[in-house]
Amino acid sequence: MNAAGVAVVTGAGRGIGLAIVRALADDGYTVVAGSRTVTAALRAATPEVVEVDLTSSDGPTRLVDDAIDRHGRLDLLVNNVAGTSTPAGGFLALGDDAWQHTFDTTLMSAVRVTRAALPSLLARRGAIVNISSINARLPQPRLVARSAAKAAVSNLAKALAEEFGGQGLRVNTISPGPVLTDLWTTRGGPGDTLARNEGVPLEQLPAVLGMSTGRFTAPEEIAALVVFLASGRAPNISGAELVIDGGMLKTS
Repeated sequence: MNAAGVAVVTGAGRGIGLAIVRALADDGYTVVAGSRTVTAALRAATPEVVEVDLTSSDGPTRLVDDAIDRHGRLDLLVNNVAGTSTPAGGFLALGDDAWQHTFDTTLMSAVRVTRAALPSLLARRGAIVNISSINARLPQPRLVARSAAKAAVSNLAKALAEEFGGQGLRVNTISPGPVLTDLWTTRGGPGDTLARNEGVPLEQLPAVLGMSTGRFTAPEEIAALVVFLASGRAPNISGAELVIDGGMLKTS
């Protein structure tokens, strides 16, 4: 077991989650990665992979128990897994099943994994990092369910920091804007569709979206923030939200 500790990362198979796994492993963590789909890239990033559906009744507990059974402890939890429903018709096209899917995957997975992990995290005076989104504060009609679920994730982190901060647990939130993952780069995907609707090439889309830097955030930038928050180098950061959006949010 590496000196930095043991981390569990959810939604680890690709994109932001995969970048977080790689960064934590590079920083010396033993990373137990939970993913519904186990990719070759994930297995290359960590040998400790659990194929798990975190919307199932036993998935969250099984993931945490696997980490603790193997290593006897848990020092860091990164709640990254998320799901969304984005029908072209907006709010009126979202039925109960779509709302339930988004909240089960995005919010309730974090609730259940956190509940399972808390005893070990408290014993280790560890840390939780929730990956939210600027959509928690910048709701968009095409992302109405995701925006609501991410707002709940951000609120959850604040509540956990308030309840458990006195016991040494640090809980923080990272809220990215558009991140250059396959969601944006896949031909025919949401990013490609949005760029075509705006009549611009993909690389110009950040400016159209109001990102002052004019570029997407890289997944590795999110991962770097996770490593910093996990490190405890600024131990009084708790209950905070770190926004990384290239200046897309114009208000504080």
